[in-house]
Amino acid sequence: MPHLHITHAGHTATVTLDRPDTRNAFNAALIAELTRAFTTLGRDANVRAVVLAAEGKSFCAGADLNWMREMAEYTRDENLADAARLAQMLHVIYTCPKPTIARIQGDVYAGGMGLVAACDMAVAVESAGFCLSEVKLGLIPATISPYVLRAMGPRAAHRYFLTGERFSAAQALRIGFIHAAVADVDALDAAVTSLAQTLASASPHAVKACKQLLQDVAEHPIDDALIATTVQGIADIRASAEGKEGVQSFLQRRKPSWLG
Repeated sequence: MPHLHITHAGHTATVTLDRPDTRNAFNAALIAELTRAFTTLGRDANVRAVVLAAEGKSFCAGADLNWMREMAEYTRDENLADAARLAQMLHVIYTCPKPTIARIQGDVYAGGMGLVAACDMAVAVESAGFCLSEVKLGLIPATISPYVLRAMGPRAAHRYFLTGERFSAAQALRIGFIHAAVADVDALDAAVTSLAQTLASASPHAVKACKQLLQDVAEHPIDDALIATTVQGIADIRASAEGKEGVQSFLQRRKPSWLG
């Protein structure tokens, strides 16, 4: 069963996460489908903007619980392969030759923050919450870090990576993680449509070249070396004692050992 669906309206394609019962959390199938979708749409000459949306109350809650249960038993090599697939998906979205817009209708947690950050633009409803919750599970936001750091800046990242605290759409706007916070879903659709139409009215070749320019002049390139570092970082901490304890305590709905 597909975990997402794709629709077209004019020159805009919308990729919609369709796992509302799991708060659109990642699993291996969804990661593979997102990778294929953005690869295909990036090559489609009729598409001038891609919107990433979601069904249900949450935009994306990070890792699926069943997927987390599987990962809890992974070897380091299996963790490396798993993290590499997630890293590839994020990089495909980030480097998609078409401009991308995240339409955020609900909460964004952990890996979902990477999805938003990998998009060129992001608009959210004011009720949406944001959270980099990894440290509370004994983990780190390694694979998503290159994109989130670019989106919110190092100073904000120091706070939210380290505390794992939830913050509001208003705060996400203040730190530059999103570009607009709107009152409700109707306003969200209007804002996203306006952005997509603006993108479609520009020269397709110039937009593609401008996106490449932005990536070329960004700080550290998201290259194979950086991706490998982030993949190794998450694989190592997943395999660590506290990483395993944090994930197990979360799955078992109990306090981790470091809380006594």
